[in-house]
Amino acid sequence: MKLQKIGALQLFFIMIGFEIGNTLIFGKGAAAKQDAWLTHLGGMVCGLLLMFIYIKLSDYYPGDTLIQMIPKIIGKYLAYPVILYYLFYFTLLASTACRDFGELIYSTILVETPMLIIIGSFMVLMIYCLRGNVESFARMGEVVFPVYILSLLVIWILLLSVDNFTLKNLTPILGNGLKPVLKEVFPKAIVFPFGETVLILMFFPLLSKPQNKRKIGIATIVIGGILLTINTMLNTAVLGPEIYGKDLYPLLSATRMVSIADFLERFDALVILMMVAGVFFKVGGWMYGAAVGIAQFFNLKDYRPIILALGTIIIPLSLLYAGHFIESREFGEEFIDYYLHIPLQIVIPILLVFIAFIRRKFTKKHVDKRYG
Repeated sequence: MKLQKIGALQLFFIMIGFEIGNTLIFGKGAAAKQDAWLTHLGGMVCGLLLMFIYIKLSDYYPGDTLIQMIPKIIGKYLAYPVILYYLFYFTLLASTACRDFGELIYSTILVETPMLIIIGSFMVLMIYCLRGNVESFARMGEVVFPVYILSLLVIWILLLSVDNFTLKNLTPILGNGLKPVLKEVFPKAIVFPFGETVLILMFFPLLSKPQNKRKIGIATIVIGGILLTINTMLNTAVLGPEIYGKDLYPLLSATRMVSIADFLERFDALVILMMVAGVFFKVGGWMYGAAVGIAQFFNLKDYRPIILALGTIIIPLSLLYAGHFIESREFGEEFIDYYLHIPLQIVIPILLVFIAFIRRKFTKKHVDKRYG
């Protein structure tokens, strides 16, 4: 299957949007209280280590996606269950991102609209975009991501004007010790969102200039980590650590407190706009990874017909895997983190790199002996 090529900047827009897409809206690191922002820095450092592993895998097998390199590393028969594991992972994560989007829209602006209609309408847009080609998705990233960042910057500036804003809410730093921060870093801050960039292995073969993949990978983790850290600091400074920890959507709640001259209010619409843009990257990334992976697994010539089938699976799956929002959060923390995120983002990639390294060393020695 021949894949189209995209530029380095286009891939960066896709991956940074994918990484922070729907993460900014949630209160990550809440258990660390006023030190919640430190959990993002810790996750960023660990995320860089994981990114180096992903890049090394791509260096060993240039031009191959994750699905293509697995059989070359561990053999065809052992690869089958691992590949299916990843395909299930990509599909399920697309459905959870859709559910997060649906819950936010349903609870804020479309309270009388059935969840099925909200998610279904968004999925129609997603299918239309992805069935074009990956270049269309990349170009949408070039258009959507600047709007996303502009909206975020406007919100941050507005939060500085809130009466409740005080940097005292961020003190004392490490007042409860380092242990609460470390507990939040592993596994939560690492696997969501930094470890999810394992998806970049499905996009590296698309690069028109493969030598840029290291820069893109590192920039995605570092810039994403900085944006998440600043966002958490501002939310905590406005709401305080206690409210920040209990609120389902702290950024939305903090933005609703903005009031300029008792006239300019209700800026939370910008947060909704950001969520729509963020989920576009998140769901689009997972769906593309799943579609290309399925096409390569079954040796199909084109992945685009699979997009429609995936959409029909993701919509009901997003509604059925949890009964309500709290249950979906618990499902993520109790099942996805430990049975999907950790094995597929950390354990399996490390094993693949180790095995690939041994295979290359063994092959090199064999060649040296034969021709030496």
